[in-house]
Formats: sequence, structure tokens, C-alpha cells
Amino acid sequence: VEESIDELKKKKILFVAGGVGTAPVYPQVKWLHEHGIMADVIIGSKTKDLLILEKEMEAVAGNLYVTTDDGSYGRSGMVTKTIEDLVNEGNKYDLCVAIGPMIMMKFVCKLTKELGIHTIVSLNPIMVDGTGMCGACRVTVGNEIKFACVDGPEFDGHLVNFDEAMK
Repeated sequence: VEESIDELKKKKILFVAGGVGTAPVYPQVKWLHEHGIMADVIIGSKTKDLLILEKEMEAVAGNLYVTTDDGSYGRSGMVTKTIEDLVNEGNKYDLCVAIGPMIMMKFVCKLTKELGIHTIVSLNPIMVDGTGMCGACRVTVGNEIKFACVDGPEFDGHLVNFDEAMK
């Protein structure tokens, strides 16, 4: 995010981390916390055993919500259910940052678009060589062809063609 600390402090930010996507979310939330900005964080995983960095995230998040697909721990169900719950409880978010499996980011973006929440995604999952040479991370963003490794990996999630990218 290329905004000043003062601008960031005015925003209500929600991070949505799926599986190993929790690893790149953690240092961002930690940095915000160190600068006096509290962000809400949803961590989702298939099962309790696959959950990572919960204690670390708890220490730096404004509010931490843990979800498991199988209901074995925390809230039951997909991260999108928790986003809906939080908004229905009156939370208003200016920005959502989603990092995780492509299918998770797709459905987070579908929901945040309906809710009018600007969303940034990280397309690391489709990157291979990191040089723009192999073309494996080619993705359509808006009406433009981009390479996640050299043009991103962060993009406006509402402009990413996830269906094409997941093929």
C-alpha cells in the first residue's frame, strides 16, 4: 500500500488469509500494528491441523477470526461466511487484502465486490519463475494481460479474471 501512515489510520482494513496465505499476511499486519493501525484478520484453513501463525497473528491483529472448513476449530465454514457475518454485525471496511488459494480469493472478491469493499489480492500462487519468461502467471486484469511475477503480484481483485487464471 502506497499511502501515508496518517491515511492508513483513517481506514478500516480487513485481511483474509487462506492456508499458507497466512504467512505473507502476517508481516503486513505486524507492520500496521507497529505503526498504530489495527486491522481485522480472518484466517481460514481446511482443518485445525493446517492452521498456521494463529498466536503470532493474535498478538498483532485488531480482531482475529479463525475459520475451518470442517468446523473443527474456530468458526465453521468458509472465510466468506465470516466476512458476511462481520459486515452484517455493522463492520464497515474500506479495504480488504486477500491472500490464499485462487479459489478462495475468487469468492472473497465476488463477495467484496457486492459489498463495495475495495480488494487487493496477491497472485503468488500462480507464479513459477518470477522473471516473466515462462508465462505461467499470465492473467487478465481488467482488459489487460499481466504477469503476476513482474506486474504484481498485487492486483485489484475485482479486475482479475480468476476463472481464466485457474485454468
